[in-house]
Amino acid sequence: MVFRLSSFPEKTEVFWGGRFLVLLPVQKSHFLPSHFLTSKKVSVKVSHLLKIYDTQRAVDDVTFEARKGEVLGFLGPNGAGKTTTMKIITGYLPQSGGKAEVCGFDVAEQPMEARARVGYLPEHNPLYRDMYVREYLAFTAGVHKVKNAAKRVDEMVERTGLVSHRHKQIGELSKGYRQRVGLAQAMLHDPEVLILDEPTSGLDPNQIVEIRQLIKDLGTEKTVILSTHILAEVEAVCDRAIIINKGKLVADAPIQELKQQFTGQALVTVEFAENADKNLLAKIKNVQSVKNLGKNQWQLTAPADKDIRAEVFAFAVANKLTLLELRKETYSVEEVFQQLTK
Repeated sequence: MVFRLSSFPEKTEVFWGGRFLVLLPVQKSHFLPSHFLTSKKVSVKVSHLLKIYDTQRAVDDVTFEARKGEVLGFLGPNGAGKTTTMKIITGYLPQSGGKAEVCGFDVAEQPMEARARVGYLPEHNPLYRDMYVREYLAFTAGVHKVKNAAKRVDEMVERTGLVSHRHKQIGELSKGYRQRVGLAQAMLHDPEVLILDEPTSGLDPNQIVEIRQLIKDLGTEKTVILSTHILAEVEAVCDRAIIINKGKLVADAPIQELKQQFTGQALVTVEFAENADKNLLAKIKNVQSVKNLGKNQWQLTAPADKDIRAEVFAFAVANKLTLLELRKETYSVEEVFQQLTK
């Protein structure tokens, strides 16, 4: 019997269960993304998904998984195929090829079983504006055949901050509160999977903080797929991010790995008390570029696998420069996004 585990640095033999097991190391980057090395239940599985409009491939061979207990950021420029992919997963749109499963149910072959396990907040929140908030949620609970519907409606009203607005007509609400109603209806039947398309659109800063925290809390018990154009929101809320561009998947990694793996560079910021010569800085071992950030502060780039801080310190000593600051930077999700979709 042979296992491949990334935690073993070299070939190892162990005696277990009455026999010898051979444990072989793997390079995760050459095997599977790290999020596949987990025992968490797969709630959404997309395999070689394809959607064609005439000659345009809106979704082109997209494959990924989303697991219980994680918030997955789904990113891409306008027209990249994000919303199309989400509509296929929720059963609103048929695919041209490939397969999508929700909790083990094929969305094309077992649509009712799959839909029953999904809560969906689309980008353009479709609500009955002539209905009152609580009336609408009670109606939605009836559609889903929710048990103890009145109690569940009250729970969602409180959880989404709609208590003071529950007796108002939806058409009278601000866009932010209509978003809350849409989020409440998505959670009402307690689905295993939540798919949220721009959930904080139209919210004020305080409301955004509240809804982000709610999404993070939901992510501990459910699978949440979050599409947003606010890239700082991905860093604040998501455990992992997928980036799609021109219909193709171009990145899939935990947030911290994403910022390290896909840039190809390491960043170091350094500040001296005295003036430093840019040409001399460029000659430091492994430095690829030098950028002045103002006064005596500089940003140096190096290969992603090189830490040049020791060389920069030695440079300061050799040139009798007073070192005020020396720190290793990380790229933001926004910078990675721009690099992968430009």
